[in-house]
Amino acid sequence: METIVGIFVVFGLLCVGYMTVKLGKVNLFGDNSYSLMAKFTTVAGLRKGSPVNILGIDVGRVEKITMDQENLRAVVEMRIKNDIKIYDDAIASIKTEGLIGDKYLSIDPGGGGDLLKPNGVITDTQAAVDVEQLISKYAFGELKKVSSKNKETEQEKEKK
Repeated sequence: METIVGIFVVFGLLCVGYMTVKLGKVNLFGDNSYSLMAKFTTVAGLRKGSPVNILGIDVGRVEKITMDQENLRAVVEMRIKNDIKIYDDAIASIKTEGLIGDKYLSIDPGGGGDLLKPNGVITDTQAAVDVEQLISKYAFGELKKVSSKNKETEQEKEKK
């Protein structure tokens, strides 16, 4: 009876270990990806672990986000699967899932230039559209228009 319980406990621990590695996206037997970098003016909302997509297909993850003090740029380091080829004319842009969803990195892989080598840099980037800023510009822009219309009507009344 004790042997059966022992076998069951060992089997359970192996299952827990396997699920931990799979769900944690940890590679035990070598890395099947390479590193690329992209420099953005802003990376608001993008986080470590955010997905990297090409044509809507998940091809990697954001590994690290740092700041380049000299050029005042945010540097995003990402891991891309080995079988995915990205060229030096690629475009990296930060997109939003839905209207107010999580941010992810979208890459147009290019194709007219040379292949990027590991630790290469994607030079053409587009920062995320800040929805809050757009809404505030629209709201305050409308307020200015309304207030200027009210002033015009008041001035017309005074002339009469």
